Amino acid sequence: MMPNVYDFDKTVVYPDSTAAFYRFCLRRHPKLLRRAPEQLRALVRYYAGVITKTHAKADFYAFLRDLPDWRAEVALFWRRKGPAMLKPWYLLQKRPDDIIVSASPEFLLRPVCRQLGVRLVASRVDPATGVTEGENCHGQEKVRRLRETFGNVGIDEFYSDARSDEPLARLAKRAFLVKGDRRIPWDGN
Repeated sequence: MMPNVYDFDKTVVYPDSTAAFYRFCLRRHPKLLRRAPEQLRALVRYYAGVITKTHAKADFYAFLRDLPDWRAEVALFWRRKGPAMLKPWYLLQKRPDDIIVSASPEFLLRPVCRQLGVRLVASRVDPATGVTEGENCHGQEKVRRLRETFGNVGIDEFYSDARSDEPLARLAKRAFLVKGDRRIPWDGN
């Protein structure tokens, strides 16, 4: 049997997990706001086409350097916020061979994927520095990273909220676009 593959943010969970984690950390550590000017500057430079998404995310993740213990923050985040963030439909159909492929950082998703008992491919972000090792796991990079990790694995069903995941959708026997709790057949599948 081939595994099902899922995007994570707004697919398996309701919010963008990185943004939710950042807000969680800001409430607990308001001093993180001191990074806001460099984060905003990176966002403007990204949308102006001056820097890549990978570089912009590294500038955003600079807030991690100001956390006293990122591991403790991640654990507390999932303990407090995780249950409400997970979509019930996913929990009902989850299988042990599922693979999550996400642009979110691996260090953030690893604990919840371990708890769910599923496999993970995600952006390799150093939580001590915020620097991404390699490319952001997005678009065609998701296919490359899935193949790098699991070889030429087939995909039974693929689920994502984002059209940018078309490269993975094309590999699946069936693909679904996720809007809230609705799963709509992906065009062309």
